[in-house]
Parts: sequence; structure tokens; C-alpha cells
Amino acid sequence: MDLLLSIADEYLLDRVYAHLVPLSAFSSSPELVTSLNATSKLLPLAASSTWSQLVSHLPHPPLSHEEFVSLYANPQSIPLVSAWPREYIPRQIASLSVLTMLGIHILYFLFAGLSYNYIFNHDMMRHPRFLKNQVKLEIQCSLRAFPGMTLLTLPWFQAEVRGYSKLYDGLDTYGYFYLFASVPLYLLFTDYCIYWIHRWLHLPFFYKHLHKPHHKWIIPTPFGSHAFHPVDGYLQSIPYHLFIFIFPLHRVLYLTLFILVNFWSIFIHDSDMITGHLFEKVINGPAHHTLHHLYFTVNYGQYFTWADRAGGSYRQPESSLDPLLDVKAKEE
Repeated sequence: MDLLLSIADEYLLDRVYAHLVPLSAFSSSPELVTSLNATSKLLPLAASSTWSQLVSHLPHPPLSHEEFVSLYANPQSIPLVSAWPREYIPRQIASLSVLTMLGIHILYFLFAGLSYNYIFNHDMMRHPRFLKNQVKLEIQCSLRAFPGMTLLTLPWFQAEVRGYSKLYDGLDTYGYFYLFASVPLYLLFTDYCIYWIHRWLHLPFFYKHLHKPHHKWIIPTPFGSHAFHPVDGYLQSIPYHLFIFIFPLHRVLYLTLFILVNFWSIFIHDSDMITGHLFEKVINGPAHHTLHHLYFTVNYGQYFTWADRAGGSYRQPESSLDPLLDVKAKEE
């Protein structure tokens, strides 16, 4: 997220904050008047707009006496810059909140929309257990969850932006072998952690209060991929954030993987039951996750089947389990 924030600052947010919280607004602030009254005779300050007067009461990083004097001496010559610099924590929190909300909405509607229109089999919507207005309900549930998930995730993003993670820039910082090896390491680490978090969410207490809303969708569409209770969705995202505080990972690679795992989460919610492919016993794909929604206590994994095999919760997809058969039976 620090990469996205730096790009947004460079090309957009510096100008936005310069207009919203301009440094020039503080040329008429009570703080300036008090400071200069103690050291010099004041001339009448230049008139300021109502917005500037309001902004002048906002918190901001301490300004030096020299900055106060320059503001007072000639407010009209002050460059259009913000009183909130990039490293100011309230600005970072506000920026991260907006970027996260925009990002998750764009990813959700873009990828889920593409999957729904071009991958999801719409015949599934005639399944006996497909709810009335389900797509609308899935979207509404997701939109309600996003603000809470964003709020819970902000401390991770803020810690990342403040430099506490192990993200790095140079391709050869840890060598090219580690650069490529960090991809399977990231996938294996997050897959195993999510397996256990997901499995614990199926314990009766946690299931009742957190995970049950997601299993409302027995035959999910791609729009059901993010239709969680906010705490449920956040808990299953923790491994993605935790990884970069334990293991080094290239900054661009992390952003790429973060986008791709969101796509994968959408992809496996298309209720598909295509079986017999080469990687079926290794990759936890749409068919495996369809069985999870149908039978609840199988195939908890995110990408791979190994954790389910080790934990005794694996169920092999078979054509005889295809929910599309129920659609055909209903029509006959």
C-alpha cells in the first residue's frame, strides 16, 4: 500500500491536500497571531476566505517561527503547498482510508463483474438453493462489509507506510533466487494460515457469530466472494498483511500478489464443478470451493489441497457432485 500511496501523492494527493489544507490558510490562524504578538508589532493580516478560516483551526505539524514570519510577511506569495506534508499521520490515515475503499470497490466490481459475465454459469441461478435476488443480496452484503474491513485493516497499512514492514525495492537486494522463491513462500504461508483461520471460523461459536453470513450463499456467484461479516473478512486477510512483517518481499511483487489473490478469491466462487484436469489434486480451485459451500466442512484451503489433506478435511471433486445436476433434475 505504501507504493500506491507514494504514487497517489506524487500525481494527485499533493495537489488535493494543497487545496484542501493549504499552508496559506495559517497566515491568519490564532496560533500565528499569538506567536508573532510575543515578538513583533503586527500589521493587519490579509483577509482570508471562509474555508481558509475553517482550515486554520485544523491540527497540523508544528511550524517554525521562521515559517510563521514568512506566512505573515506576504501570504499572497506562499506557494500552493499543504500544511499537511506526506509524512503527517492524519493525512496518511485519511489517504489510506480513501485509497483502500476505492481499491476494494474497483477490484470487486471489475473482477467479480468479469467473472460473473464470462465465467459463471448462469444456469446455476435456477438451482433450488439459489436465493431470490441473491446477486443483489451478495453485493449489498459486500458493500456493508467493506467499511468495517477497511477500518480493521488500516493499522497494517499504516505500519507498512511508516516503514515497519520488510518490503524492499531493489530486485537484487536479497538476490534473484529469493525474489522468485518468495512467491511460493508467500502462497504457502498465506494458504496454510488461512486454512486454520477458516477452519476455526467453522467452530460453532465463531461460525454462528462471524462466518454464517458467508455460507448463506450455498450456490455462490462471484459477487459472493467478499460477502462476509466484516470481522470474518478481516480475519481471513491477516496472513496477507502478516507475511511482509516476517519475510522480506519486493514492494511491486507484493502489490501484484495482493491483487491476484483478490482475483483468486473471486474466481473460486463461481460454483463451477469442472473435474478431471491435471492439477485437480493439487490446486484448490472453483470445484473444491463449490464443495465447501455445499458441504461446509471440507476444502478449507485457499490455493492448494495439501493442508486439507493433512488436516483430514479434503474432498475430491467428482462430476456426480455437480450442483448443475440438481438444476437439470428440477427442470425434468
